[in-house]
Amino acid sequence: MSIRELSVRLGSGGTLINMKYMLLVYLDEHALNETEREHCYVESAQLARDLSASGKYLSAGPLHPVATATSVRVRNGKRLVTDGPFAETREQLGGYYLIDAKDLDDAMSIAERIPVSKVGTIEIRPVLEIKGLPEQKT
Repeated sequence: MSIRELSVRLGSGGTLINMKYMLLVYLDEHALNETEREHCYVESAQLARDLSASGKYLSAGPLHPVATATSVRVRNGKRLVTDGPFAETREQLGGYYLIDAKDLDDAMSIAERIPVSKVGTIEIRPVLEIKGLPEQKT
């Protein structure tokens, strides 16, 4: 089964239903200076408004720097807490968009509009919807 086949959802009668995608925004935290970062926030907020107007926006948010992270693991029944990120990487998770898109191509078209895509990486992941989760609040 291909990635494209996994990234569509069929409703009753075989009709296509929009799929939720998480767009994970990765970049080197030092890639933008403060002015560029503020401009990126403005452009990102505009993209979120545009997606909302077209019915594709579900949620989005930038994250605080990786230095503020706390990692939790449970091993042998004991909680292990580490200040900082889970792993050392060149790019860090800087934020996300949760969108409703008709297919992977639609999600990729949205991902390329994210301002950070010019200096970082946007990872697109279909959201696995499982039974038993609470309904999303609107």
